[in-house]
Amino acid sequence: MTYIVNDKCIKCKYMDCVEVCPVDCFYEGENMLVIHPDECIDCGVCEPECPAEAILPDTEPGLDKWLQLNAEYAEKWPNITIKRESPEDAKEFDGVEGKFEKYFSPEPGQGD
Repeated sequence: MTYIVNDKCIKCKYMDCVEVCPVDCFYEGENMLVIHPDECIDCGVCEPECPAEAILPDTEPGLDKWLQLNAEYAEKWPNITIKRESPEDAKEFDGVEGKFEKYFSPEPGQGD
């Protein structure tokens, strides 16, 4: 088992999860974070820290797409280990449906 980040993170990009991760397995895209599935130790401390509830165990049904996306972009995006401010309009996008199709960006974030 590993944890994944889904589309609830897109355009919210709260970083509370990053500062509690003991193995620094988060990677930063322009408008979301992902978890590297081969680095995650399945401790689960990140899941309750996410205000958008965007982190889930990959054992939940229907998350294959997200496991694949997390694995792909963790290889392309820079590692992030420090919490920074979320986007100014994060609260406006919290809970919005269909964010992947409308807003996903494959561009990398700044990382540490």
